[in-house]
Amino acid sequence: MKAITIKDIAKKCGVGVSTVSRAINNHPDISEETRTMIMEVIKESNFVPNKSARNLKLLDTKTIAVLIKGIDNPFFQNMIKVFEEEIQDRRYSFILHRVDSNQDEIEVALELIKEKRLKGIVFLGGNFSHQEEKLKEINIPFVLSTIAIAGDVDKNLYSSVCVDDKNESEKVVNFLCNQGHTKIAILAAGKSDQSISKLRIQGYRNALIKRNIPINENLIRHINDNENIQIIENGYKLMKELLASGEEFTAVYSISDSMAIGASKAILENGKRIPQDYSIVGFDGLDITYYYNPSITTIRQPVEEMARETTKILFDLINKKTQNQHRVFQGELIERESTSELNR
Repeated sequence: MKAITIKDIAKKCGVGVSTVSRAINNHPDISEETRTMIMEVIKESNFVPNKSARNLKLLDTKTIAVLIKGIDNPFFQNMIKVFEEEIQDRRYSFILHRVDSNQDEIEVALELIKEKRLKGIVFLGGNFSHQEEKLKEINIPFVLSTIAIAGDVDKNLYSSVCVDDKNESEKVVNFLCNQGHTKIAILAAGKSDQSISKLRIQGYRNALIKRNIPINENLIRHINDNENIQIIENGYKLMKELLASGEEFTAVYSISDSMAIGASKAILENGKRIPQDYSIVGFDGLDITYYYNPSITTIRQPVEEMARETTKILFDLINKKTQNQHRVFQGELIERESTSELNR
């Protein structure tokens, strides 16, 4: 009796051979109804998929994916280089996958897990505000890098590597207060942000409250919810709006270096001087802040060390050497020309 082939199954089901193949391999882009129908026909026909072809699919691919939100963010460039080196040094394949701002990174990850048979994932960047149920859907080791989850999410469900955004933000504001500034503006992400921007605003508020300095809500400036804090133009626009508002302030704290650069240009275009009229501080430690004129005071995040620690934790999880871990790094305040003591 002639052996039944995949073509025979496709013909019986009224679908293409590729659809049968996707059903066999549990591919995501096929409806559950179609998959069920195909698998029932396979069972009734006693069809056995070609073992050699099937085994190729089931081989351990040893692939790690880095899912990045904000691929144009210069802050991530050195981290990506380290990830690639560290992953390939361990003889694993490296995939860099862009996640658009309007995409759900967990849904993207679940698709990739099925398609590429990943061994591990690094989530890099973005505003990670998913609930516990969503995190539980990821069935392979993963680490959130440079991302903090705001709220009471069970820390046993994930690993993370980041700086303490709240404390580092307090450090910035305390530095400005020690220079005599009390009217400090902050340039932040959209109001709906539940991650990094929210934590840095909390740090800003905490520092002022501890010093009994009244908080002027009009000095807390937000970009639109669909805009990126790593776009220079957004800092430029926010500062133009703030200057036009007539609110009094002597210092500006931008939660990203990119927006600090844009804000600086807006100040200078307005005929004001930095730091004589306004002091300005950024956050991240981008190289460009040193070369900008005037050079910008900033919080430097130890990106290379954070990338190496992210990779170490991920492979420890893959090799079952550890449970989920959370590593918090300290930033370094680098004082430059854009800040000075208040002389008025």
